[in-house]
Amino acid sequence: MAQPDTKKIFFENLSGAGKAIAVLTSGGDAQGMNAAVRAVVRMGLYVGAKVYFIHEGYQGMVDGGDNIREATWETVSSMLQVGGTVIGSARCKEFRSHEGRLKAAHNLLQRGITNLCVIGGDGSLTGANLFREEWSGLLTELVEQGLIEADSVQKYSALHIVGMVGSIDNDFCGTDMTIGTDSALHRIIEVVDAIMTTAQSHQRTFVLEVMGRHCGYLALVSALACGADWVLIPEMPPEDGWEDKMCGKLSANRAGMKRLNIIIVAEGAIDRNNKAITTDYVKDLVVRNLGFDTRVTILGHVQRGGTPSGFDRILASRMGVEAVLALLETTANTPACVVSLCGNQSVRLPLMECVQMTQEVQKAMDNKRFEDAVKLRGRSFENNLKTYKLLAHRKPESELPVSNFNVAVLNVGAPAAGMNAAVRSAVRVGISEGHKMFAVNDGFEGFYKGQIKEIKWADVGGWTGQGGSLLGTKRTLPAKHVEKIAEQMRKHNINALLIVGGFEALESLLQLYEARAIYEELCVPMCMLPATISNNVPGTDLSIGADTALNAIVETCDRIKQSASGTKRRVFIIETMGGYCGYLATVGGLASGADAAYIYEEPFDIRDLQANVEHLTEKMKTSIQRGLVLRNENSNENYTTDFIYQLYSEEGRGVFDCRKNVLGHMQQGGAPSPFDRNFGTKISAKAMQWVTKKLVETFRHDEGRVFANSEDSCCLLGMRRRALIFQPVVQLKDETDFIHRIPKEQWWLKLRPLMKILAKYKTSYDVSDSGQLEHVVHNQPKESDASVAM
Repeated sequence: MAQPDTKKIFFENLSGAGKAIAVLTSGGDAQGMNAAVRAVVRMGLYVGAKVYFIHEGYQGMVDGGDNIREATWETVSSMLQVGGTVIGSARCKEFRSHEGRLKAAHNLLQRGITNLCVIGGDGSLTGANLFREEWSGLLTELVEQGLIEADSVQKYSALHIVGMVGSIDNDFCGTDMTIGTDSALHRIIEVVDAIMTTAQSHQRTFVLEVMGRHCGYLALVSALACGADWVLIPEMPPEDGWEDKMCGKLSANRAGMKRLNIIIVAEGAIDRNNKAITTDYVKDLVVRNLGFDTRVTILGHVQRGGTPSGFDRILASRMGVEAVLALLETTANTPACVVSLCGNQSVRLPLMECVQMTQEVQKAMDNKRFEDAVKLRGRSFENNLKTYKLLAHRKPESELPVSNFNVAVLNVGAPAAGMNAAVRSAVRVGISEGHKMFAVNDGFEGFYKGQIKEIKWADVGGWTGQGGSLLGTKRTLPAKHVEKIAEQMRKHNINALLIVGGFEALESLLQLYEARAIYEELCVPMCMLPATISNNVPGTDLSIGADTALNAIVETCDRIKQSASGTKRRVFIIETMGGYCGYLATVGGLASGADAAYIYEEPFDIRDLQANVEHLTEKMKTSIQRGLVLRNENSNENYTTDFIYQLYSEEGRGVFDCRKNVLGHMQQGGAPSPFDRNFGTKISAKAMQWVTKKLVETFRHDEGRVFANSEDSCCLLGMRRRALIFQPVVQLKDETDFIHRIPKEQWWLKLRPLMKILAKYKTSYDVSDSGQLEHVVHNQPKESDASVAM
C-alpha cells in the first residue's frame, strides 16, 4: 500500500529557533485569509519560531503597541471556518510615506521581527517589497536618531518578505487562484441559482453585476458556471454593434422556448473605446429593443462574505505552510517571493515579477491591446474565455463544419455533481465541430438495450447547475453485453465514445479496448472523463464531483461543531464515503480542522487510536472545546465507526463526551460547486476536441469508415500536477490497485502530515515537494489550462 514518504526531511531540519515571524492581512478582505493566518502561526510554532499577529494591516505596523501581539496555538483555534480576517485589515496612507515606514521598522525591531508574511493584493505586496528594499537605510536612520543600538544593524540586517495573494478578484498574475476567489464564486453561483428560479417563473431577464474591479475573472467563470446568455468583461470588450447581437441572441433564446435570460456584467466592464458599460445601460437596452421584463441585481459585498469554501481553506493552509518554509530558507540575497499554486503544485515566484505583469494587464487595456490583456491574464483565463464562447454562442447551421461523424456520450458508475455540466459541454462542442451527438441513457445497461437518441444544442440548456446525472447512470460493466453493444454501435453508426464516470468507467474502457480484437465496431476513438466523489481514479489528481462532496463534508462538519458551542467538551466521530480511497476523509479533515482522519491507505492499530485519544484528551484539558475525528468508510474492517466512537467515549470519560455521524449520500447530492461545473465543462470541451482530431486521423477514406485500434485512441483525460494529459487506459493498469479500486500512488497523501501538524502533532514533514523559486514566464506550461481550480 502506498505510504507518504515523510522520512526525507525531519522536524530538526526545519528549525526556526531564534526567528520571529509576523503575519498581517492588508487591503480588501477575502474568505480563507483566516485559514492562511492559522497555518502560518501553527507552522511557525511547529518549527520553533516566535509568531506575531499584526492587527489592522500596515496601520497596525505603523501604530505598534498592542497591534503587534505574540500568537499562540490557541489564539488561532476556531477561526478556520470564519470569513474575512479576524486580525483586521486596513488601508494605510501613513505607510506610503517614508516616515510611516520608519515607525513600522522601529516597531518590528522592538520585537526582533525580521520575517514578514503579508496576505493581500498587489498593492499590499508592492508596499512590502519597497519596505524590504529600504530596510537597511531605515535601520541606519533609527541608529542616528538613537532609537536602536548600533549592533542592531548587523543583527537585523535583512528583512525577509513572503507574500500570499488574498483577493476575491483573482487579478494577480503568476497564480492560478488567489485566496478567496473560489468562495466568491460560491456566493455568486448561489445567488444566480436562486435568481434563475424566479426568472423562470416570470419569464424575466436578469442583469447581474459582479465584483472584480478591472478583472473579469469572476464574471467570466460565473457565466461559464451558470450558462449565462451574455457576459461583459473589461479584458475583452464586445465588438462594435454588440448591442444588436446581444438582443438578437436573447430573442432567439426566448423563441427556442427558454423562459429566462441571464446577463453577467463585471463591475469594470468597458466597450472598445474604454467607456464603462453599466448594468442600467444593459437593462435599458433590453427593455427598449425587446420589451422584456428586465431586472438588475448588484451582488456587491455579498461576494466577500460568508464562510470560506473547502477549496479556499485547503489552498490557504497549503500556502501558509509553504510561506513559512520559504521564510526559513531565505537568505539576504533571496528576492521577496509570493507563494501560489500552479495546477496542483506549490510554486514560489519573485514578487515584483508578478506585480509588474499584473500592472502590464492594465496598461494593455488602457492602450486598447485587449488580446494582449487576455494573454497576460494567463492561459487559464484565456481558456475560460474560449470555452465560454464555444458553448454560449451557437454558430448558424451554414457556418458549421460537416463531419458526418456520430459521437455518443454516456455516464457510468455512481452519480457525481458536475456530470451534467460535462455532458452539456461535450454536446455543444461536438455540435460546433460538426458532429451529430447521441445521448445514451443509464450507462452501458441502456447502451445494450438501445436507449440511444440524438441530442441537440437546446436539449442541454440549463444542465450546468443540475446535480446528479440527467442522462441516468448505472454501474453495469460492458463485458457481458459486448456483442449487443457492438450491434448498437453498428445500428446507430457510432464513430466515437465519450464516457463520464468513475472507476467503473475506467474498467469499462479497458473491457471495450480488449474486445476490439473481436468486434471492429469498437475500433473507434474512446475518451473517459473522471467523475466520482471518491477521487479514486488513476491518472488524475482530481475528479469531477469531488469538490462538491468536499464542500458538503466541510459545511456539515462546521454545523456539527457549532452544535456543541457553549456546551461541555465534545468530540464528534464522522464517517465519510470514498470506498477504500481516503481522499475525502483527508482533505475534509484538513479543511474542517480535524484532529485525526483514519484511512485505508495509512494503516493504523489500537496503539495509534490510543495515542490519538490521549492527544485529544490533553488538548481538551488545556484549550479546545470541540474535537473532530473523521473516518473513511472502509478504512479498517475491525476498527469500525462504532468501535472508534465507543473507544473515544470510554477513554475520554470525565474529560469529553462523544457523538457520531454517518454523512452518507448527502455527499453525493446537491448542486455542483463552481469548481466542478467549470472543471467538468473545460475538460469535456478539451476531450471533444481530442475526439475530433482522432476521428480525422483514423478515418479511412478508401473504406469510408473510422478505424482506431491503437492504445492512444482509448484514453483517460486527467489532471496531473500542472497539466491536463490524455493517457492510454492500458498504461494505467500498472498504476491501479483493482482489488481496492484505488491508484497505487496518490498525491494527496502528502497533505496528511500537514493536517497532523495543524492539529498539534509532532510529526515528520516532507519538504522535498515544496515550491522552488521560478520565474513567472516559466509558470505557464503548455497545458496549464489545467489550473487546479478554474
